[in-house]
Amino acid sequence: MTRLLIVDDSPLMRRLLGGIFTPEEGFEIELARDGAEALDKLHSFQPDVITLDVHMPTLDGIACLDRIMLERPCPVVMLSGRTAEGAAETMTALELGAVDFIPKPEGAVSLEIDALRPLLIDKVRAAATARVKASTRLTDRVRARSRRIARTKGREVPAELAPAALPPVNRGTAPGLVVVGTSTGGPRALEVLLTGMPAEFPWPILVAQHMPAFFTSALAARLDRLSALRIVELSAPTALKPGTVYIAKGEADMVVRRRGEVLVASAAPADPAYPWHPSADRLVRSALAAVPADQLIGVLMTGMGNDGAAAMAEIKAGGGRTVAEAEETAVVWGMPGELVKLDGASAVAPLERIADLLVEALA
Repeated sequence: MTRLLIVDDSPLMRRLLGGIFTPEEGFEIELARDGAEALDKLHSFQPDVITLDVHMPTLDGIACLDRIMLERPCPVVMLSGRTAEGAAETMTALELGAVDFIPKPEGAVSLEIDALRPLLIDKVRAAATARVKASTRLTDRVRARSRRIARTKGREVPAELAPAALPPVNRGTAPGLVVVGTSTGGPRALEVLLTGMPAEFPWPILVAQHMPAFFTSALAARLDRLSALRIVELSAPTALKPGTVYIAKGEADMVVRRRGEVLVASAAPADPAYPWHPSADRLVRSALAAVPADQLIGVLMTGMGNDGAAAMAEIKAGGGRTVAEAEETAVVWGMPGELVKLDGASAVAPLERIADLLVEALA
C-alpha cells in the first residue's frame, strides 16, 4: 500500500486529486490544506509520496519542501504553474529535492485534470519508488567539485570515484556528438553531469529531457549559470559547436541533420509515434542518420519508461559508446535499466562518474 499525501490549499483541487487516486488500487490517501498541516502529517501519516502545490498560505510549497527534505525526506511531485514564474519555482523545487512535477491545470480545472489523470498516476507511482536522501544534492555537488579539482591539479582521483571503463573514441575528422536522454529526476542528474565537465569539451552535447513547454528554457538558463559549458534551449535550426549543450524544447522533439560538413540541430513538432517528448529515441535515431555510430556517445540517465534505450542500443551495436546510469544513483532506474536489459550499455556508472567517462573517452 502506497501512502499518498495530497497538499493543496484549494478544496476543489484536493477533491479532484483525491477522486483520481481513491479508485486506484494500492493507495492510502491523506489530505492537507497547507504546508503547515503537511508537516504535521509528514510525521503522523508518514507518506511514501507527496503531491505538493506551490502557492499556499501560512507555509508555501517551496518552504514546505525544504522542511520535508530536512525532517523526513520522501519523494515529492510538485504541481507547478504554467508561467515563467512557475517554471523558475519548479527549478527551485527540483534543486531542493522534488523528484518530478506536473503543470497545474488552468481554466476549466475539472476538465483539464481529467486529461492529466494517466500522467499524474504514472508520475506518482514512479515517484513512490524513487530513492530520496536529504544529503543527495550536497553529496553530488561535493563529489563533482572534488573531481574537477583533482583533474585540474593532476591528482589521482580517489578509488571510490574511479570511473567504470569506457572504450576510448578514435576521433576522426568528422564532428561527433554526445546525446543524452533523461526524465524523472533528470534536472538534478543533468546538473551533476554538466557541472563536472570542462568548458573545452570537444563535442557538442544534445539533451532530451522529458518536460512540458515553458520549463526547458528555465532549465537551460539555470544549468548555464552552474556549468562551465555554454547551455542553451534549442528553438531554431542551429549549427552545432563544441563546448555547447543544446536542451531540446519542451513538448517538441530535437533532430539532427548534416548540411555538408556541418551538423545542424532543429526543433521539430512532437512525433506522435513516440510516447514521450522531447523524444530521446527520435533524437538518437536522427543522430545515427547523420553521424557514424563510432562517432557517437549516448548517455541514458534516470527516468521512467524506456525512451532512448532501443536507439542507444543501436549506437553500441554500430560501434559507438553508451553509458547507462547505475541503479544505485538513478531516482528511477527505468530508462537506463532498459538499456542494460538490451545489452546496449558499454558502461554502467554512478551518476557522479559519468562526466569523467565522457572526458576520458575523448581525451
